[in-house]
Amino acid sequence: MLLGTHTPKLDDKGRIFLPSRFRDELSEGLVVTRGQERCIYVFSSKEFKNVHEKIAQAPVTSEEARRYLRVFLSGASDETPDKQGRVLLPQILRDYAGLNKELVIIGVGSRAEIWDAAAWNEYLEKNEESFANQAQEVIPGLF
Repeated sequence: MLLGTHTPKLDDKGRIFLPSRFRDELSEGLVVTRGQERCIYVFSSKEFKNVHEKIAQAPVTSEEARRYLRVFLSGASDETPDKQGRVLLPQILRDYAGLNKELVIIGVGSRAEIWDAAAWNEYLEKNEESFANQAQEVIPGLF
């Protein structure tokens, strides 16, 4: 499971060091792709296969499903960490997420998300208060 908040830096070649806590789960390969709110999603190769099986069931007759699949999968890239735990983030994804040198990687259970540090801080500032004061069930059966 991918958890926590980590603050790596993007190097001049567009690579990041994966957080050490994530390396075992991602060591056999990973997939990076566009995520919501202009972050990059990071899935283990195994988890991405599960995600793909679910989205492949979307009806081809749904224009909204076709748009989602096109954007989601066209930005996907298989990557393998090098021996030092570094992964290349393709330029198209760095541009999409507006990544600068300072990054934040958060673990979200079955995936990680890579954010530009300023964008993450803005997102967290905007959403942390409503999270703390949530009075109704958001995820059925959780709390």
